[in-house]
Amino acid sequence: MTSPILDTMNAWMIAEQIDRQTYLSVMRRWVTQAYVDGFEGNPIHLLERGECTNEEFERALAAELSHVDGRPVAAEGLLRRMFAAAVLEADMLDLIRSLRQAGLRTALLSNSWGNVGDEYPRHLFAELFDAVVISAEVGMRKPEERIFRHTAALLGLEPAECLFIDDVEANVTAATAAGLVALHHTEAAATLARLNDLLGLAR
Repeated sequence: MTSPILDTMNAWMIAEQIDRQTYLSVMRRWVTQAYVDGFEGNPIHLLERGECTNEEFERALAAELSHVDGRPVAAEGLLRRMFAAAVLEADMLDLIRSLRQAGLRTALLSNSWGNVGDEYPRHLFAELFDAVVISAEVGMRKPEERIFRHTAALLGLEPAECLFIDDVEANVTAATAAGLVALHHTEAAATLARLNDLLGLAR
C-alpha cells in the first residue's frame, strides 16, 4: 500500500545523514534473525508482536547507529523519523477498491513497526478492508502460520481461498506453506498484471 521500504529508508538516511554502513549492518543482522534463522527475542520480533515499546526499540536501534560524522543518533522519535517519507501508492488503493467493488473480501495483514503517527491510514480502513490485522495488536507476526490462519478466519474463508500479497519474500513463502495463494509484490504494475491474470479484475 505504501512506497517501497528501501525508498523510505534511503530518504531518511539522506535527510538525517545517517551512516549507511552502520544501518545496513544492524538491519541485516536483525532481519536475518527475524525472518531466516527463526531467532526469537530480537528487537524486530519484540516490536512487531507488541512485546516491547516504541521507546525500547528506538533506544536499541539508535545505540547501533551513527551519523556520517560519527555523532550518535537520537533515539527519541526515531521510528517516526524513519517512516516520514512513506506515501500511499494510489494504484494499490485503487486495486483494493476495485476488488471490493467486484464482491471480494479484503484484509490488511501488517507487521507493525510501532503504530507511530500516521503509519496506517485508519480513516480509509472501513472503505478498503473487511478485516484489519496489525501484528502488535494481536501478538502475532508474519511469517508465523497462525497469523495467516487468523486473518483468513476473520474473513470467513479457508486459507486456500485467500490470495496474499506481500513485499517480503519470506512472508510470501510462509503464506504459501500455510495454504494461501501468495504473490511477491515488487512494484505496482507487476502486481496489477499478475492479479489480472489470476482474477480478471485488476485494472
